[in-house]
Amino acid sequence: MTEPQWLHGLVASSADRPVPAALRPPVGRGRKAAVLLLFGAEAAHGPDVLLIQRSTRGRRHPGQPAFPGGGLEPGDGGPVGAALREAAEETGLDPAGVTVAGTLPELYLSHSDNRVTPVVGWWHTPCAVHPADPAEVAAVERVPVTELVDPGNRFTLRHPRGGPAGPAFQVRGLLVWGFTAGVLDRVLAAAGFERPWDRTRVEDLPPDVLGVAARS
Repeated sequence: MTEPQWLHGLVASSADRPVPAALRPPVGRGRKAAVLLLFGAEAAHGPDVLLIQRSTRGRRHPGQPAFPGGGLEPGDGGPVGAALREAAEETGLDPAGVTVAGTLPELYLSHSDNRVTPVVGWWHTPCAVHPADPAEVAAVERVPVTELVDPGNRFTLRHPRGGPAGPAFQVRGLLVWGFTAGVLDRVLAAAGFERPWDRTRVEDLPPDVLGVAARS
């Protein structure tokens, strides 16, 4: 299946959008990393995006939702190779079924000191995916864009200990928050999918999620 025009428009428009100050990579700091924003399509649901739930036993961001991805390794050849390799290791994805549409501007995660390049891909030949590395990944989900932009599934999440609040999604049994939700929020808007939602709906990060996240 040929990748849709909105995907290329997303990559092109994102290049012109300023990176929020809190996510701008500092000069000379941060480890190189990449994540895969993999979009596909199912006849019943339309476009969807691949998300994982990290294991609560994992060493990287335990219990948190995420895009497949991780740090660059010498043989990757750059962010694209790293994103595809990590997705294969984490979900069993066949990289041959993916067309890379481009990359988005690098983002900085101060908590983990990572400089993350989002790699945008189109899943032209989907395959079965699963937690291929159970020590790191608890679940793998193809989440329809229609569910992500449903106003009933969107709210603002705040940390009970303070700090900036951010967008969040409750979909398919996943609480998507933090870096992943922030990227999805901007990407859905840039792609023209966003629907008006109640930004005054504010909830606290659940204590169980907070407890697991605090271990990272």
